[in-house]
Amino acid sequence: MRQISLREFRTRGNKALQSVPSGETILLSGQDGPTFFLVPVMGDVAAEDRELRRAMAKASLRNAWKAAPSSANEITDAEIEQEIDSVRTSRARRKQK
Repeated sequence: MRQISLREFRTRGNKALQSVPSGETILLSGQDGPTFFLVPVMGDVAAEDRELRRAMAKASLRNAWKAAPSSANEITDAEIEQEIDSVRTSRARRKQK
């Protein structure tokens, strides 16, 4: 894997990429260390994009679950319905104005 500085990539992106063999992943690094991976796309781009988005969504959900208070599991159905009704009521009031 090749490593290219963010500064070099910003100023001479095309030239910096020409020195990298086709199909090789590139690590872009800044002053604070590694920042981004440039991964070559091969094969079915749409399928790879879906897989990447799915993985990112799962990671986001895991982070949200970790950040959620433990009392979130103790909310009753009635409390959920009450919250939904209050939001619907406030939206209806805003539309009337």
